[in-house]
Amino acid sequence: MKSSRLCMRQRGGRLAVAIAALGLLATPGVVLAVKSDLAVIHREVLKQHDASVKRLQDWIALPSIAAENLNSREGADYMAKLAREAGFQEVRILDTDGKPGVFATLDAGAAKTVGLYFMYDVKQFDPAEWSSPPLEARIVEKHGVGKVIMGRGAVNQKGPESAFLAALHAIRGAGRKMPVNLVLVAEGEEEIGSPHIGQLVNRPEVQAALAKAIGVFMPSASQGLDGSVTVSLGAKGVVELELIASGEKWGRGPAKDIHSSLKAMVDSPAWRLVKALDTLVSEDGNTITVDGYPVAAPISAEEKAMISAAIAGRDEAVIKQQYGVAHWIDDLPMQEAYERLVSQPTINIEGLVAGYTGPGGKTVLPHQAVAKIDMRLVPGMSMDAAVAALKSHLAKRGYADVEVKVSGGYDSTSTRADARLIQAQIEVLKRDRLKPTLWPRNAGSYPGFIFTNPPLSLASGHFGLGHGSGAHAPDEYYVIESANPAVRGYDGAVMSFVEYLHELAK
Repeated sequence: MKSSRLCMRQRGGRLAVAIAALGLLATPGVVLAVKSDLAVIHREVLKQHDASVKRLQDWIALPSIAAENLNSREGADYMAKLAREAGFQEVRILDTDGKPGVFATLDAGAAKTVGLYFMYDVKQFDPAEWSSPPLEARIVEKHGVGKVIMGRGAVNQKGPESAFLAALHAIRGAGRKMPVNLVLVAEGEEEIGSPHIGQLVNRPEVQAALAKAIGVFMPSASQGLDGSVTVSLGAKGVVELELIASGEKWGRGPAKDIHSSLKAMVDSPAWRLVKALDTLVSEDGNTITVDGYPVAAPISAEEKAMISAAIAGRDEAVIKQQYGVAHWIDDLPMQEAYERLVSQPTINIEGLVAGYTGPGGKTVLPHQAVAKIDMRLVPGMSMDAAVAALKSHLAKRGYADVEVKVSGGYDSTSTRADARLIQAQIEVLKRDRLKPTLWPRNAGSYPGFIFTNPPLSLASGHFGLGHGSGAHAPDEYYVIESANPAVRGYDGAVMSFVEYLHELAK
């Protein structure tokens, strides 16, 4: 089809620029070898396009949802199958006290080893909210974006991960040698706060394999709709928990839902929870007031400079429109709002549940109320200290009966900009005539701490060209054929991983 040919020509042109630029960076013999390898692999990527996209569609059709205990074993089995098919020689499913994970190694006899972090679990979904069935992974036209694959997990994270696996298939299909050895750790609990990631990574055999790596990265789709690319140096930590107020634990209020008329003489666990929640933050809800809560370090001048460079030229009105907001906190200017985003911890209410929530009224006095909470952490804060402070605060304020039920979480993660893992990303992007901007840390979270903290103390980050959006939301998508020449489609994303692996091999 015409659009496919156009995408191939655009992609071929960008590849030619990247290959030509290699001549500035290596000896003539090495340059010729890499040029030849990339060109042959690129042809193989195009040849395998349909099979690669079908592999992604099949993966999306099998949702592994940790929060619903859905397909946890099946998800691990499928991840192991994908790893074996991509060329990993040693593949093991590792059991934990929660969901199983996958550990795999690919020994190419190379001088350098690179670690990979995958997640194969996805968020819950309601098909009624989607314009396309979330498990059918249909290819649909999205205005202004191009042809996209729409489905749960399309961009978070199966799309980029499938593109990385497609890169391995293409390298092998082209008869070329893998430039680096690989160590893969894949988990099925990321969407519930990775409560057992330590039981995977801290095993002696996994530690030994990762200790040889120059760093660990997670495949991603890092391009904005305008083609811009941000290289993130870390991520906030997170704690996911529930606060539960009940008549049983409190010793007051009903042991079961009763008629609301009895509120005149019976205490309410729902109000109990609301009053407890109100002590956690300032009146406007924007400043944490938990007694003894870990204190965030001030934002550095270097981080402020990164933010300033990253947002230069961005249209604040468009950004607000994308988020559906009219104001930042305290009506801050955009620079200061983003400084808060990067540097400040948060206590957020994800959801409140108590009593009857269906149509109409039911006039009950609920016996239990639950608040689903996430707390984002920044460097200098630990999950254990944050949870301990929360429990102590509630007890001190007279709410010891409010149960704190932690489901998962981990500390923040940071990597230096001069780490080889990061510098290799920048080199690949610059060769492709992209202008990457550094970002101090993602406001979202992933368990990179398990790699960046001792004993491994490795660099960790995300990489991958291409674009997608809608993570955790309806109509999640990942671009297959881009309408914007500056944004790579699926084959271009695959080649970005091929280029990155070759750069890491230097």
